Amino acid sequence: MAQRILIVDDAAFMRMMIKDILSKNGFEVVGEAENGAVAVEKYAELKPDLVTMDITMPEMDGIEALKKIKQSDPSARIVMCSAMVQQAMVVEAIQAGARDFIVKPFQADRVLEAVSKALS
Repeated sequence: MAQRILIVDDAAFMRMMIKDILSKNGFEVVGEAENGAVAVEKYAELKPDLVTMDITMPEMDGIEALKKIKQSDPSARIVMCSAMVQQAMVVEAIQAGARDFIVKPFQADRVLEAVSKALS
């Protein structure tokens, strides 16, 4: 059975890019969310195997959403994504339980590597 993934990013074209990479490589994208608040709801509803989570989003940022998801499901697998490589944010995300970190613009091989690693 294909691994089920929830994609979280406030930019629709970024969600589309990541969905395209994952779908072409045998993953099932079960949902998308445009901010952290929606991500927390969708995670509870869909129970995906993995979440790709943008850091900078309106309403609730990715790190806050990561923490909330981890509270409800300590085994949640989340890979963070960001255009800005801010060391402090990367460190905070990893400390909060993120499995890996992908930098935008997405490179297919790096996305697949991070997702595969987080799922193994």
